[in-house]
Amino acid sequence: MSNQPVPPRPQPPAPPGPITDFHIGDEFGTAKRNLPPAGIVLICIAAVAVIVGIFAFTERPKPQGAGSIDLVAAAEVPGQNMILAAITLTLRNTTKKPLWIHTLKAQLTTADDKTFDDEAASAVDLDRYFQAFPALKQNSEPPLSPETKLLAGTERRGVIIVGFKVTKEAFDQRKSLIVTIQPYDQPLPIVLK
Repeated sequence: MSNQPVPPRPQPPAPPGPITDFHIGDEFGTAKRNLPPAGIVLICIAAVAVIVGIFAFTERPKPQGAGSIDLVAAAEVPGQNMILAAITLTLRNTTKKPLWIHTLKAQLTTADDKTFDDEAASAVDLDRYFQAFPALKQNSEPPLSPETKLLAGTERRGVIIVGFKVTKEAFDQRKSLIVTIQPYDQPLPIVLK
């Protein structure tokens, strides 16, 4: 053997330092890592709310007609503490579609804030009421009844008869008389005061 010195063995290289700083406590399934910034989310929510608000305002249901109560004549029914009222009214179809009347109702509010409701009498009975109570026929128009059709932009005058369990004096001192006309296929009624 020779006297040559044996070269020292090379030392293994030192292990490399960490490449990234990894914290085991970080969770990658949180809102901080998966959602866009809060400002963008708030702007998008505000834009959607404005669009929904505009749509709700423009598409809200509106009454399909208008009108007025032109004349009210009342007659007391003897011995029954009741009156019959002939209400002459004008109804206008203010839309571009035909209007069909479904129901006609009246509501009386007396001076002492009591309310009474009644549905309009059948149109075929109006002649009998006019014969029995001539005071109701005063300036009378043809009857206005359910199933009446008003074409777009037209107007119709008619009379309805309703009864209320009040005296003639209480009726004459009424606070309000309201006629409600509910058309077919419409969510809002036409209210005449």
